[in-house]
Amino acid sequence: MKKVSVILTTYNSENYVQRTIESIQHQLGIGEKFGLELIVVDDCSTDNTLEILKRNNLIYLSTGKNSGGPNLGRNIGLKAASGDYICIADHDDEWKENRIISLLPHLENVPIVTSGYTLIDNAKSKKIERVKQNKDTFVFYKKNVTFLNKLSKSLSGQNTYLGSIIYTRELKDILFEENFGMVDFDWILRLFHQNPSIEVCDSLYNRYVDGSNLSLDEAYRIKDFNHSLMFIRKYESLYPNEVRISYKKIHGSMGRYYYMMNNMKEARFYFLRSGFGLKTLAYFITTYFGSGYVKKKYNVFG
Repeated sequence: MKKVSVILTTYNSENYVQRTIESIQHQLGIGEKFGLELIVVDDCSTDNTLEILKRNNLIYLSTGKNSGGPNLGRNIGLKAASGDYICIADHDDEWKENRIISLLPHLENVPIVTSGYTLIDNAKSKKIERVKQNKDTFVFYKKNVTFLNKLSKSLSGQNTYLGSIIYTRELKDILFEENFGMVDFDWILRLFHQNPSIEVCDSLYNRYVDGSNLSLDEAYRIKDFNHSLMFIRKYESLYPNEVRISYKKIHGSMGRYYYMMNNMKEARFYFLRSGFGLKTLAYFITTYFGSGYVKKKYNVFG
């Protein structure tokens, strides 16, 4: 029987980690279709997270001191994982009960499988289904297709949000960066480089966001921006066109972030370096007037 290792990183997650644990432990097929290894790594929580882990009889690992992000814990979990397949979960994810059994069969054909998910925005009381619309139940991506798509920062193609991925143990030595401790863009690229993959056209977990999410934190955005620019240069000689496009889109993303944060001076700085399409031009003009209407009407960032 194949074993699935699930790496769950926690930090001050007392308000939602019980939901996450239960959704993982109540997967259909455990003990019949597959074995489950849940590896919890805590980043020195100061709330009741550890008590909740103990109440669930979970043996957990620790980062030793707070690292400021989930990547160190993920790497500790990857080194400890003994499963045939690996999933990485955030401490506020909620898995649908059929998540693993829906993904497992496809791992006989490719080393990486992803799915759609449901985005639940508590701050805006919105629920958004992010599922690929296709006549088939899954989509096959040839070797390097998803890598090139993600390198060029395309919004189309395979969903590769971290919580949607399951992959084979042969790729477990691909570790997360620990310098910033929270960026995963380079990990996604290294995982998909020269590999084929499959996306299941179904929502198999809930991803919760609110106004305090890491993606809205300025320090995180700056780290993500700098690390992404540094990393894409490694591929410049092999994929110059995709890297050129990526450079512009990374700046455009930073511009939209500052646009959302009402820092229009910074937004204009990054928009000017992102290449002017019609949409970027519209954003640039409305940094002077009309941004309130744009933010209310459109999903500018995230």
